[in-house]
Amino acid sequence: MAETTLPLRMETDEAAVTGTTTANTLVRVAKYTIVKTVALFVTIVVGVYLTILIANMGGHVDKIRRAQIREGLAVTIGLDPAYRHLTSAERNQLIEEMAIVEEVRLGLDRPFIVRTFGFLTNALTLNLGRAEQLTSDTGSKLVRLILLERLPPTLLLFATANMFLFFMSVFLALSLSRRYGSLLDRAVVALAPTSAAPGWFYGIFLILIFASLLGVLPFGGMVGAPPPAEPLPYALSLLKHLILPVTAIVISAVFLTIYTWRTFFLIYSSEDYVEMAKAKGLSSSMIEQRYILRPTLPTIITSFALTLIALWTGAIILETVFNWPGLGRLLFRAIGLYDTPVIVGVTVIYAYLLGITVFLLDIIYALIDPRVRVGEGGRRV
Repeated sequence: MAETTLPLRMETDEAAVTGTTTANTLVRVAKYTIVKTVALFVTIVVGVYLTILIANMGGHVDKIRRAQIREGLAVTIGLDPAYRHLTSAERNQLIEEMAIVEEVRLGLDRPFIVRTFGFLTNALTLNLGRAEQLTSDTGSKLVRLILLERLPPTLLLFATANMFLFFMSVFLALSLSRRYGSLLDRAVVALAPTSAAPGWFYGIFLILIFASLLGVLPFGGMVGAPPPAEPLPYALSLLKHLILPVTAIVISAVFLTIYTWRTFFLIYSSEDYVEMAKAKGLSSSMIEQRYILRPTLPTIITSFALTLIALWTGAIILETVFNWPGLGRLLFRAIGLYDTPVIVGVTVIYAYLLGITVFLLDIIYALIDPRVRVGEGGRRV
């Protein structure tokens, strides 16, 4: 009887230990996620608040708006026949009274620092109000609608370019790691410094060559004018307009990315466990997948995420050069028109996109790197 009871107790103890381990793992993952989320949120709050201060020039934009209000009222009253009998002093007094009412309506009567916290709350909750100068394609001045129109083109452009950049770089880096010292390998090493130039720099030359001289590709825009009504011609026009901006983005980063990742592959391919795998007679493809690519993935993902963040920040000039109707071009126009709500709105969208990118990077890094113990802030030895 005792012999029968002992295995049952052992199985019960093992199940209890397994359940406890699973529960502890879930708790660690939950704590890790919460801490990362809070840290990223604090970073976004600080970045958005600094943007509010900068976009309003520390309150100087309020002075510009007050001057614009008085200038507009002076023109309106000066052109209205009902006010022509007023003296200059009476007219100035009327302008001042009407300006004070307008300032109260716009909240300009409150101190700027006090209003910045209201701006911050509205920005973080995407309650972005109305634009001062810009409108959406449908004529709306709601910042939310303006951003919703411009966000999909930006996501389409950079998702296409970055996916193409990632898979092409991995494939070519693996290929060059097998052909170390070849002519193509030396060419990539020599061309790596060209990645110091931003994408819009190469975009200008691409437009000059393929749009101006050869005339085989459009100068810019997202689709032809007028846009095709049928889905298939519309998609073909969209793909044709994507070629130049995607090529510019890829050229600006591909050589340095390939060189960096090829170096990582070379480092890992010289490890002892790779030599042991070769001695066992494993195929080259299996060795690359299991012993070179897998341990290199965390570093590659990190490098790719940093490249993606750098490309996000360069979207302003790139989209302006290609006349691409995205967030970057919208921000460029908003800065030129002092449209503070739109500037803050675009910055908030960029902040959230960057925050999501970093958050996903942390999660993916923990999933693909078995050495990382989530929630313990360290590595297994």
